[in-house]
Amino acid sequence: MQATLTKNNQITLPEPIRQHLHLQPGDAVEFIVGEQGEIKLLPITSPITQLKGMLPAPKQALTLEAMQEAIAKGAVNS
Repeated sequence: MQATLTKNNQITLPEPIRQHLHLQPGDAVEFIVGEQGEIKLLPITSPITQLKGMLPAPKQALTLEAMQEAIAKGAVNS
């Protein structure tokens, strides 16, 4: 896919890209330049539901007390 840069330095993202990223008018995107000069385009207004499954499930569930203890230890160490 390709897009053309206008005289105002703007491009229109091709429809398949907009659909893949679930972009709607008014959504924001972030451009990241990689070490090899490659460009990544990431949506920054994604619904929270897209985050599901990004992290593996914990091996063991923690109790509320264990979580509070970990938070307290972190506060002491910072």
